[in-house]
Amino acid sequence: MASWEDEADQPMQGLNDGLSKLNVNAPVFVPGQRYDFTAVETSAEWLNPPPPVSDVNTDYVPPVGDTQQSVEVKDEIEEPSSDLPEPKQHPTTYVPPKDRKEALSVVFIGHVDAGKSTIGGHLLHLTGMVDSRTLEKYAKEAKEKNRETWYLSWALDTSMEERNKGITVECGRAFFETEHKHFILVDAPGHKSFVPNMISGASIADIAVLVISARRGEFETGFERGGQTREHAMLVKTTGVKHMIVLINKMDDSTVNWEEARFNECRDKLIPFLKKLGFNVKSDITFIPCSGFTGAFLRDRPPADLCSWYNGPTFLEYLDQLPPLTRCTDGPLRIPISDRFKDMGTFVMGKIESGSLIRGQVLTMMPNKVSVEVLQILNDDVDVEGSSAGDNVKLKLKNVEEEDVSPGFVLCSPDNLCHVASVFDVQLVIFDYKSIICPGFTAVMHIHACVQEVRFRTIICRIDRKTNQKTDIRPRFIKQDDVAIVRFETLGGAICIECFKDYAQMGRFMLRDEGKTIGVGKVLKIVSASDQ
Repeated sequence: MASWEDEADQPMQGLNDGLSKLNVNAPVFVPGQRYDFTAVETSAEWLNPPPPVSDVNTDYVPPVGDTQQSVEVKDEIEEPSSDLPEPKQHPTTYVPPKDRKEALSVVFIGHVDAGKSTIGGHLLHLTGMVDSRTLEKYAKEAKEKNRETWYLSWALDTSMEERNKGITVECGRAFFETEHKHFILVDAPGHKSFVPNMISGASIADIAVLVISARRGEFETGFERGGQTREHAMLVKTTGVKHMIVLINKMDDSTVNWEEARFNECRDKLIPFLKKLGFNVKSDITFIPCSGFTGAFLRDRPPADLCSWYNGPTFLEYLDQLPPLTRCTDGPLRIPISDRFKDMGTFVMGKIESGSLIRGQVLTMMPNKVSVEVLQILNDDVDVEGSSAGDNVKLKLKNVEEEDVSPGFVLCSPDNLCHVASVFDVQLVIFDYKSIICPGFTAVMHIHACVQEVRFRTIICRIDRKTNQKTDIRPRFIKQDDVAIVRFETLGGAICIECFKDYAQMGRFMLRDEGKTIGVGKVLKIVSASDQ
C-alpha cells in the first residue's frame, strides 16, 4: 500500500482536463449582478456588457480595467443635483376610478339651537353611519344629564363641553353616502362667539344647508334680532357656495304643527334677503320642511295627513339629484392647509382646490418653501393612492415637523408655486360698520384657511354701485355700504394668496372686527416689493 508521500508525487487524474475548461477571462464578480456561467465567454464580449437586469436595483458596474467606461460612469454620478429631490417615477396626475361616487362637502349653518347637530346626527343614523346601539347609548347618557332631546346631536358633538352646554364649539365632521354621491358633513357652530370656527368649516363647503327653526319666536330671534342666520348666509356666499338648501326645522313643534302658513311665512321673509346676497332663488335655493328629531322629510316622508301640502323631494333625495360640480382637476396643485396633527408622523388636513396628487409625490409647502414628500393619503380615513380637486384629505408628510406647519400654509407642485405677499390691492364692500374707516385701520382677514391681521395702507378709490365707475379723487375714508379699492398690508408676515380671477377660493376673503363681520372682498392685484 502506497504512502501519502508516494500519492502526492503521482499526477492527479483529470487535472489537465479541468484546467483546460477553466475560463481565465471571466469578469470580476459583482454582487447583485447576474451572469450566465454555462458557456465560456471571451473578453471581447465583456467589453460591451448587456444592460442591467430590470429587476435589480443596483446600477451596472463595469469590469476592472475598463478605464473609459469607468470615467463615463463617474461623470454621470458627479452631475449636480437639483435643489428639490426628484419625484419618484409615478404618473404626474391622478385619474379617479369611473365608478367612484362624486364627493361633495356640505356645511350645516344657522342660528344657535336651530337643530343643526340633531339633523346631522339623524342623517348619520339614517344612512347607516351610526348604528342603533350607539344611539341607545347616547339616549341613556343624555337622559342621565336631563338632556333627553339632545342625544341625536351627540353623534357630532363629541366633547364633554359641547354635550354639557348643548352647543357646538368646533366644526364636527363626518361622512355619509347616498345612491350616487359621497358627502362630507361639516356641522358648524351657531353661537356668535364661534364664528371664526364656522368660517373654517364654510371655507371647504360645496353646498350649504341653512337650518331655520320654525318654532314661534325662535325664527324671529335668529333672523330679525341680530341672530346668526343673516351672518352665516352671507359668509357661505362669500366663500363661494352656489347651492343652498333651507331646512325649515321643528315643523312638528306644538307651536307649529306642520302649518303651511308658518312654512310660507319663514320662506317669504328669507327670500328677499337671500336675493340681496346674490343667490338666484329659482335655481340656487330650495326650501324643505322637516323635523330633525323625528326624521320627517330627511329620508322618509311622514303620513300624508300630517303634511299633505308639501310634494317636493326629501332632503336626501334632493342631495342625491344635485348636478355634478365642475372641478379644476387639471390645474396647478393648490391645497390650503386647515389643520395639522402628529400621529406616527406629521399629518396635515386640507381640501384640494385645484389639481391632483398621488402618493410619493414631492410637493413644496408655502410660504416657507419646504420640500415635502407625500407618504400617505387618507380620504375620509381610507388609504388611497391619489386624490383630485374637491377631495378633503389627510396627508402624511416627510421632511417637516408639526410645529413648522400652520393653518393657511399651502401645498403646491414645485414647478408652479402659489404667490406669497404681504401687500396687495383688494375690492372691498363694507356692510356693517357704524364708524368711518380711514388709512391705518386694522381688522382680521379670513382668506381660504388663513387668518391674518391686516392694516388699511391706502384707500385708492371708491366704486359707484350704480355705474361701477371709479372715483378720480382718492378718498380720505370709507363707510358702511361703500365699495372701494384698498391696499392692504399684513401685520404678521407674508401669506399665501392668489388673485380672485386666477383662483377664486384663494382670492376671496372676509373682514372681521370686534367679533362681527364688517365686510367682504376679493384680491385684485399682488403688489411686488418694487411697487410698494
